Amino acid sequence: MAREVGPRPADETVREALRQALRERPHTALELSGAVGIPHKQVDDHLEHLQRSAEASGETFVIEPARCKACGHEFRDRARLSRPSKCPKCKSERIEAPRFSLE
Repeated sequence: MAREVGPRPADETVREALRQALRERPHTALELSGAVGIPHKQVDDHLEHLQRSAEASGETFVIEPARCKACGHEFRDRARLSRPSKCPKCKSERIEAPRFSLE
């Protein structure tokens, strides 16, 4: 069952809502922002926490790396979860955002 976009229930925390959305399918930070009703800038901090806590709960935090739309370069070794501003190979700013999920 797909999660509806909009405000989360009052009894559900932001991280619980994010965790549920990440279990359903891969999402970008912007998609998660809309799904749980928080500002886009706050999503990265919550994702970092979920990444650390996933291991303790027996889950795997999966990151599909950002990719340059111009040359296809994948940002596999990037430690930060945010979208890169430009490609180091071709200098293009057309970057596909990383996607995150929990398995």
